[in-house]
Amino acid sequence: MPSSSCLVDPLALEEALAVEESPVEEVQDWDSQKLSQIPYRVLRGHCDGVSSCCFCFGDEKIISCSTDRTAKLWDVAKGTLIQDFGEEHTAPISECSLTADNRRMITSSYDKTVKAWDLETGKVLWSVNHEGLVTSCNISSDGKLAVSAVDVENAICVIDVTTGSRVAYVKDHHKSTVTRCCFDPDNQRVCSVSSDRTIKLWDTLAQSTTITINKSHDNIISDCNFSLNGRLLCTASWDKTLKTWDIKTGAFRSHGPSLFSNAHEGSVSACAFSDDASLLVSGAYDKSIVLWNVDTACKKVILKGHEDWVTDVALSSNKKLVLSACKCEECGKPFSLVDWDDPDAITRCVFCRLASPERIILPSVPIS
Repeated sequence: MPSSSCLVDPLALEEALAVEESPVEEVQDWDSQKLSQIPYRVLRGHCDGVSSCCFCFGDEKIISCSTDRTAKLWDVAKGTLIQDFGEEHTAPISECSLTADNRRMITSSYDKTVKAWDLETGKVLWSVNHEGLVTSCNISSDGKLAVSAVDVENAICVIDVTTGSRVAYVKDHHKSTVTRCCFDPDNQRVCSVSSDRTIKLWDTLAQSTTITINKSHDNIISDCNFSLNGRLLCTASWDKTLKTWDIKTGAFRSHGPSLFSNAHEGSVSACAFSDDASLLVSGAYDKSIVLWNVDTACKKVILKGHEDWVTDVALSSNKKLVLSACKCEECGKPFSLVDWDDPDAITRCVFCRLASPERIILPSVPIS
């Protein structure tokens, strides 16, 4: 069955965005039957789990990537596929990221490569090879640098977007798999999170780690995202919680982070701020999406409807649309790895591997 991304309109309920309606749990009771339903639209086209998704072109389009080894560009208003980026990666794509001018895209893959694409022509501009699976990628807001996370050496790699040349390679940056990496809005630091439960901020100018937060969660940290003003960093974890850290002022050192909890029943896999940092959206293994009030750290709306765990989430700039991606159930099928050195290596999706009891050093995923 084809996998899908989902568009949800939680704030403009009166707009007829979609042809179907989705049940929703709300913190407060609604009197109106009409308001107890939130319209949504499902975008189907990938033939395997959708690993990453984001808005682009002024929220008029969506880019998604999948374990089916393709990335796709969608029209938001029509819900139709515009362009397919495929036949280049030889293994699942873990993440995609666009430049601010929407001219280029980079993709990271378990085929050990990071690729840059011209969005207009759909052609690959360059490809960088790594020693292991590439679990995450992100482009700086000025479009000059890209960062990727490499599974085998628990490393991050900074790449020049124009030339594809390596600017820096930080080996053994974490003690275990780097699950996510991203630039801050000022392009001065790279945040990375890991299954070792630590948060690290690496300075792009000094080329050194300036902040390390150990044992920041009680389980694997799956995602991290900065607010647009650069003040707050959000982290999502398999301990079923999210936390926001005041990075700009360093207030977290004395007051600790703000805790977002008691909403998800399963491990939280993704998080994203609204542009004004008033809202936070999260997705989890319990197949739910939660909208949070950032100032109060309280849940606003719980959205349910996905048939499997939510792998990624995003908010449109006007806060009218929530975008979510869904993963298919683990099938256990191996995928082809190019020039893999160890013939006995586990070749499943990195998150499926992390959840596997074969990886004794890591806790199992608390899905309930």
